[in-house]
Amino acid sequence: MNKKILLLILSDILILSSFGLIAPIFAIFLIGIEGGTILTAGMATGIFLIVRSTAQFPLSKFLIDNHKHKSRLLLIGTSLIVLVPFIYVIANNVYVIFIAQGIYGLGTAFAYPSWFSLFTIYMDKRHRGFEYSFWSAGVGIGGAIAAFLGASVAESFGFISLFFVVGSIALFGFLILIFLDRIETRELRRELSLKRKKERERAKRRKALQKAKRRAQRQTPQK
Repeated sequence: MNKKILLLILSDILILSSFGLIAPIFAIFLIGIEGGTILTAGMATGIFLIVRSTAQFPLSKFLIDNHKHKSRLLLIGTSLIVLVPFIYVIANNVYVIFIAQGIYGLGTAFAYPSWFSLFTIYMDKRHRGFEYSFWSAGVGIGGAIAAFLGASVAESFGFISLFFVVGSIALFGFLILIFLDRIETRELRRELSLKRKKERERAKRRKALQKAKRRAQRQTPQK
């Protein structure tokens, strides 16, 4: 397994697992703030899903698929996702939560298509099943552990502490993506440099060929 796909998987496990700490008890937290009800808990989830679903299609078609530097787009999306737990910390009513859910949806609309695009690019074609299983198992195990720990942390230390833990873990996943982006940036620069070198060589060959033709024309005797 190459370094890039390992970093990609590790980052995703950390970010998804960190939000897995919140998922089982999110409705309980929401009911406890101003304006929070079972209905608004469902609305918050609905806002996230609607924003993600409607935004990812145009983003994927017109931006992500046409952008060479996909790790940069992944960073943009992940940075929005990382903000969400810290917005939860300052939320004092459901409307702030709704805004946070919209940001969360937009972040995942950027991040998910970019992540899967990079995953298909980086994966070893001979070990696709293993690498996919490695990612799936890591996310599953991380989510299972997070579901238990999230409730324990919230019960023992409160929701604010839980959100800081979630934000910190997600931030670490984001930092891993920065390292991945630097690797991809170096490779893209190297690829661009080789492309420009080949273009210069082709231009030199064209000039040399043109000179040779002109020389041949001058040396051809006129009838």
